[in-house]
Amino acid sequence: MLSVVIPLFNEEANVPILQAELRAALAGIEHEIVFVDDGSRDATRARIDRADTPTARVRVLAFAKNTGQSAAMYAGLQAARGEVAVLLDGDLQNDPADIPRLLATLKETGADLVCGYRARRKDTVVKRLTSRIANFVRSRFVGDGVRDTGCTLKAMRRECVSALVPFAGMHRFIPALIKGAGFRLVELPVNHRPRQHGVSKYGLGNRAVRATMDMFGVRWLLSRQIRYEVNEEEKSASGNVD
Repeated sequence: MLSVVIPLFNEEANVPILQAELRAALAGIEHEIVFVDDGSRDATRARIDRADTPTARVRVLAFAKNTGQSAAMYAGLQAARGEVAVLLDGDLQNDPADIPRLLATLKETGADLVCGYRARRKDTVVKRLTSRIANFVRSRFVGDGVRDTGCTLKAMRRECVSALVPFAGMHRFIPALIKGAGFRLVELPVNHRPRQHGVSKYGLGNRAVRATMDMFGVRWLLSRQIRYEVNEEEKSASGNVD
């Protein structure tokens, strides 16, 4: 089964559209949708259609207060029951129609993680420029080799979730943490759409300093990883160790 994890914060106008697009994109695929409401202050949760179908189940996790995108993603991934988990933004800028392509790439390449990257971003010039610089610096500093870590759309095998460390800002370093744990990742160009409803939750001021601090922390963490191999010795019939 597939799990689609979607963090939400004040997306009341987008949720009905998103669910209709998911139904179309995942028709015939057994899946669950795990919505994680990050303390929305509007009618986001009330707008979620919770009706299950023969191939789809809808689950809703609700935070008591706004805790952040990383917390919502981590909680959703921990709760996911599928063999493969897909991360998707709730603001309609990611296209659910790309999910089957992510799944096909995961299967065809044998990779553990497929990272979408926005080939044609529908953002302002300033946002695209600052993101490009940040991605360039981050990719080389932590060694993940990913060109667009800001693209939420990703598909990963269940085992990858064990590599994630819960901290504020984790969502920017998912590829680095998973690759650092020995898993293999590939990239895939995906569609990107302009925001139709609501407002962006991020700006240059609330990202630059925090992301830089997180980058140093993740690099330190990766440098301190413990790697080992274990060979279990078996006893022979006489009780001696072979």
